Amino acid sequence: MEFYRVLLEGGSGEIVEKKSRFIATIQKCETEEEAVGFIDEMKKRYWDASHNCSAFVIGSRGEITRCSDDGEPSGTAGRPMLETLLGEEIRNIAVVVTRYFGGTLLGTGGLVRAYTRAVKEGLSNCRVGVMRYGYEVRISADYNHIGRVLYLLGKKGLEPAYSDYGEAVTLDLRIPAEEEESLRIAMTEASCGKIRFEKLNEVYFIDKE
Repeated sequence: MEFYRVLLEGGSGEIVEKKSRFIATIQKCETEEEAVGFIDEMKKRYWDASHNCSAFVIGSRGEITRCSDDGEPSGTAGRPMLETLLGEEIRNIAVVVTRYFGGTLLGTGGLVRAYTRAVKEGLSNCRVGVMRYGYEVRISADYNHIGRVLYLLGKKGLEPAYSDYGEAVTLDLRIPAEEEESLRIAMTEASCGKIRFEKLNEVYFIDKE
């Protein structure tokens, strides 16, 4: 899998539907235990609410998913909340939508729309990034060729995570897997093979959206 979306920073959002308040709270959770703990925390915080419905997606491939209607009619809250998260393709994320009943019944369709809107409103106040599959690489060059190296990296929007300017220049960086071959070839052609390009490790790394 070349990439998946992850939550970088949680957030919250609120909507009002026929005097009922729907408060969405979203948090990054790496494990099912973290997600369950977060849901319990929200239930304690909003102990006086009519409902605290929840959903979460854990794992790079969304291996673990759970949802709860918390007393709302079956399928009107937790499931549409989960489907919203899955539709956004965000992993390692949990959401609780707290409802304070406003006195007017919304009906099945109204509840589905309200809980879906609440999650989307919460997501609009979060920071999301892309976890990409790639490589840690090391590029070594003499001072005659480092300008060309930096130019080629800049064209691809790549920045070194570490630089060592000694007798020669060594740069360590993380690159998407799909960039590895073309970058290696470009470095070789630009220096007649004098730029050293080493692939160190396979990694997943965060690339801000």
